[in-house]
Amino acid sequence: MPIATPEVYNEMLDRAKAGKFAYPAINVTSSQTLHAALRGFAEAESDGIVQISTGGAEFLGGQHNKDMVTGAVALAEFAHIVAEKYDVNVALHTDHCPKDKLDGYVRPLLAVSEERVKAGRNPLFQSHMWDGSAETLADNLAIAQELLGRAAAAKIILEVEITPTGGEEDGVSHEINDSLYTTVDDVTRTAEALGLGEKGRYLLAASFGNVHGVYKPGNVVLRPELLKDLNEGVAAKYGRPAGSQPFDFVFHGGSGSTEEEIRTALENGVVKMNIDTDTQYAFTRPVVDHAFRNYDGVLKVDGEVGSKKTYDPRTWGKLAEAGMAERVLTACGHLRSTGTKIK
Repeated sequence: MPIATPEVYNEMLDRAKAGKFAYPAINVTSSQTLHAALRGFAEAESDGIVQISTGGAEFLGGQHNKDMVTGAVALAEFAHIVAEKYDVNVALHTDHCPKDKLDGYVRPLLAVSEERVKAGRNPLFQSHMWDGSAETLADNLAIAQELLGRAAAAKIILEVEITPTGGEEDGVSHEINDSLYTTVDDVTRTAEALGLGEKGRYLLAASFGNVHGVYKPGNVVLRPELLKDLNEGVAAKYGRPAGSQPFDFVFHGGSGSTEEEIRTALENGVVKMNIDTDTQYAFTRPVVDHAFRNYDGVLKVDGEVGSKKTYDPRTWGKLAEAGMAERVLTACGHLRSTGTKIK
C-alpha cells in the first residue's frame, strides 16, 4: 500500500484511540533502517509511523553539506515508492524540532507540502513535530498556533510537546527532576490556544516523568496514570462526557518502560509511542556480532586480503535490518497494534 493519505492517517489514529492501542513511531536514518521499520510493521500486520529527527535528517542530507530538508525530502520520496511493496499503511512524521531549527526544517517542509496540496496532491509528510519544551508555555503555544494553522491547511497533523521530557534528544536537553510532569493547567492553556480539533488536529506530547535515552526499568519514575487526570480536567472544563479523552497523547522517552506502564498509558489515550534508542541498538548489535565472529574476514589482518563476502555491506546490512525489524515487531506487541492494520 502507499504511504497513508491524510484520511487514512486520521482513521489510523481514531482506531488506535478507540481500540486502546498505539502505533510505534520508529526513527529512521537511512533507506536500510526505513526498510527495517516497514518490514517489522508488515510482519506484525500493524500500520505504523516512520519519523525523521533533525539529526536524522542532517545525516540523511550527507556529511558534505548536512542539509536537513534535502535529507528529509529525499527519504520521504523514497518511502513513497518502496512502501507500496509492504501491505500496511505507514505515516511519515518529523520528530523533535526546537525553535532554532524551525526555519531550517519544519517550515520549509510545510512549504513543500503546501505546494503539493495546491497542485491537488497529498502532503509529503503526514505530521510534523514542534518541540517548544525549552520555551515558556506562552511562547510555545504562540508558535504552535501559527504552525497548526499552516499544517491544517496542508492536511497535516501537528505534534506539540508542551512541557519538558528529561534527558537529551538531538541537542535539546532537560534535567531529570519534578518538573517532568504536565499539569491540568498546562493542558487547559493548550486547549484554549489550539482548540480540541476544530482548529486542526494535533498530537500532544505531555510529560509524565518521561526521559529520552537509555535507562533501566525503575530508574525513572513514570506516572502514566497522570494522563487520565489531564484528560478529565480538560473534559470537565469543556463539558465533555465523563470518561472522554480529548487528547491524542504521545509517549516520548519510552526506552526501558515496563509493559505495565505502557498498558496504563494506552488506557489513558496514548496513540503514538516514539522508539529510537532500542531500535538503534537492535540494528547495531548484529553488525558487531558479525564483525567479532568474522574478524579476520572483515579486516585485512597481517597483510592478508580478508573476505569480500564478510565485509560486503550487504552481508552485515541484512543482519542489521533483520535485528531492527524484530524489535519493531516486539514493539507492536507491547503497544497492542499487532494485527490491527486497516484492511
